[in-house]
Amino acid sequence: MEKENYDTKKEEQKEKSAAVLLDELPEGCIAKIVSLTTPADACRVSCVSATVRSAAASDYVWSNFLPSDYPTILSRSADPHFSSLSFSSKKQLFSYLSDNPILIDEGKKWISHPESRFKEVARLKVVWWFEIRGKIRTSELSLNTNYAAYLVFKLQDEAYGFEYYPTEVSLVLGDDEICSKSVVLNPMNEEMPGQFWHWDEPDYIVTNYSTLSRPKERADGWLEIEIGDFFNRYGDNEMEMKVMEVKAGEPKSGFILQGIEIRPKAG
Repeated sequence: MEKENYDTKKEEQKEKSAAVLLDELPEGCIAKIVSLTTPADACRVSCVSATVRSAAASDYVWSNFLPSDYPTILSRSADPHFSSLSFSSKKQLFSYLSDNPILIDEGKKWISHPESRFKEVARLKVVWWFEIRGKIRTSELSLNTNYAAYLVFKLQDEAYGFEYYPTEVSLVLGDDEICSKSVVLNPMNEEMPGQFWHWDEPDYIVTNYSTLSRPKERADGWLEIEIGDFFNRYGDNEMEMKVMEVKAGEPKSGFILQGIEIRPKAG
């Protein structure tokens, strides 16, 4: 017990020493260090001292947390009231955008429906081959950021054709497929068999449904399922997102597509 107390005190002393050393640095140096962390870390380190708090709240720090091309993104905002808003600091701007995501290009990158935030959506009547593709330039996204792409949709009560066959989802960057997997678009577990034999060239194979991802219901009532994730380290390339089921030979209906949503992924 005495050794544990001793070790704890040593750790506390190290933390205090580190805080003192940080506080003794010029404010510009402190700001540079904090800018290499995260927004959450910048808020936490503000408790060290008034000097560190001032550096951590500087525009230099919070400009690094915003996308490098944020002025261009903001100029394309579809919100008519956004241009009239004023922000006293980059930290305040970051906080506002964290709670109020904006649509760009007048919201025309999406199609929608009354229960959605968009005006129109695509509703599937009947098809045998199910295929959705979406493309985006990586220059539209922030550099050096982890992203995930999500299929956002609903299934009508009378929907069919999505119960027993896996759907293939993938992300393709340029000419390279960076991730691919099978998922089940019907979220109702009780309708899923444990295993199912289906045709996949050049032979029949068995799929274990317990290992496949299923969609989750969001707070807005729509379903979403992750297509894949990627780290955006490229300045400008084409990212293609694919959702396909063309092997089952079964009709499908009742699928309502809101779109494919791309957003930063934690961790």
